[in-house]
Amino acid sequence: MSGLVDALVIVAVAALVIARQMRAVRIDADRRWWLLPGILVVVALREPGLLYARHGVTSAALLAAELLVGLAIGAGWAWTTRLWTEPDGTVWSKSTKASAAVWLVGIAVRVGLFALGTALGVHQGSAALMIALAATLLVRSGVLVQRARWAQGPAGSPAYGDEVSRSPRWRKERV
Repeated sequence: MSGLVDALVIVAVAALVIARQMRAVRIDADRRWWLLPGILVVVALREPGLLYARHGVTSAALLAAELLVGLAIGAGWAWTTRLWTEPDGTVWSKSTKASAAVWLVGIAVRVGLFALGTALGVHQGSAALMIALAATLLVRSGVLVQRARWAQGPAGSPAYGDEVSRSPRWRKERV
């Protein structure tokens, strides 16, 4: 694929995922939540020049940093997403303002990494960004699926941004 097509794929996937998460979405723990990240990795690995040959070590370090940022964004996004369980047992999620802040900080860090790579003379293709986006989506989906399973359990767990329930179950025991 050309650089323009790669950029369009990245923007389209990010826009689709972000738009979906800003509204309430039912979480299905049995679905193939790893499929879209897997497709992104396959597409990225088919691209030549994942690492820049002239600056192999620097290019690998930037790729590792990009992956770490992607993992951190995915974890932060998942833990700042509000979850709740409906009376019928289904678990729903919706991103919060904190989730949007995680995305903005992540984008700023990625722009900084790109600027650093450019300053160091490292050519950076879209494959690294695609792999980092896949890491973000994989971690986010995995954490949300696990949180949904916890929420369906007998004890449940309060969602980020929810008020702590005043029920006896949450009250501290006094001795």
